[in-house]
Amino acid sequence: MKKNVLVTGAAGFIGSHVAEHCLRQGMNVVALDDLSGGFAENIPTGATFLELDLKDPDVTTELAKFGPFDYIYHLAAYAAEGLSHFIRRYNYETNLIASINLLNYAVNTGVKCFVFTSSIAVYGKNQLPMTEDMVPQPEDPYGVSKYAFELDLKAAHEMFGLDYIIFRPHNVYGERQNIADKYRNVIGIFMNQVMQGKPMSVFGDGMQTRAFSYIDDVAPIIARSPEAFRAYGQAYNIGADTPYTVLELSKEVAKAFQVDHQVNHLAARNEVVHAFSSHAKVQQAFQTPTPVSLETGIAKMAAWVKAKGPMTPVHFGTVEIEKNLPPSWR
Repeated sequence: MKKNVLVTGAAGFIGSHVAEHCLRQGMNVVALDDLSGGFAENIPTGATFLELDLKDPDVTTELAKFGPFDYIYHLAAYAAEGLSHFIRRYNYETNLIASINLLNYAVNTGVKCFVFTSSIAVYGKNQLPMTEDMVPQPEDPYGVSKYAFELDLKAAHEMFGLDYIIFRPHNVYGERQNIADKYRNVIGIFMNQVMQGKPMSVFGDGMQTRAFSYIDDVAPIIARSPEAFRAYGQAYNIGADTPYTVLELSKEVAKAFQVDHQVNHLAARNEVVHAFSSHAKVQQAFQTPTPVSLETGIAKMAAWVKAKGPMTPVHFGTVEIEKNLPPSWR
């Protein structure tokens, strides 16, 4: 019998790819999104689309019409680490309270496995390479919200027997990423700026390092994970192994668009300078694909972005704290 699954954030970037891979595996997919950061066009053909807001506690009434679900893949979030300092209430309502509403539903309806995409933001700084046996020490409200829900999943398992799997992806990029969001997704920001004939905005000296992860290195593993019962109750780092500086990234983007390398250095912001993780654990638990190189992944995304064209950057609605807000975000 077909597995009936719910994918949240399915009009977004990673969520739409996970939903697509679930369909390829023969699952019946219900795709949920509030379209606050995603696009209906991202919903894969064959999925049933629900435009719902998980922050609404009554959302469970609507979900009940399409359940029960065997698996829930919870990818809905607003993943702006830097901005989260200035939108604390929005961050916790969107990334934590909404998740709790979904967790309550999962427990009450007997979901067999709850797959949650957390983030390596839970680790904080000075823990390199980041490994799953480290004690998380998040540095920003986004990381705090993700780690809090990780802990609540563990509590729900111990109290109610809810099985779960946690993935901690990092710096994922590729087709369907929202390039209009000026607060997150540095590759999308760079590409959008290049298409508008602008220099790429770099905070500080650009020597911050990240391991940029192409979507095909991440989404297929998440989609098939509930079938790997040995993975239940575990957290896995997932993504690319090789870190690059932001300046190196900007040069790769310029190369893909065949333009001169031009950057505009902005004042440094308060952020984790170096962030990359070990993937030995996920490689042992799953059959992981051969990683897509940064050059190849950037070229693939660039081709999609060129076809889509530039987008007007969207300003975040209501900033809650103005103090120390980077000028470019005002």
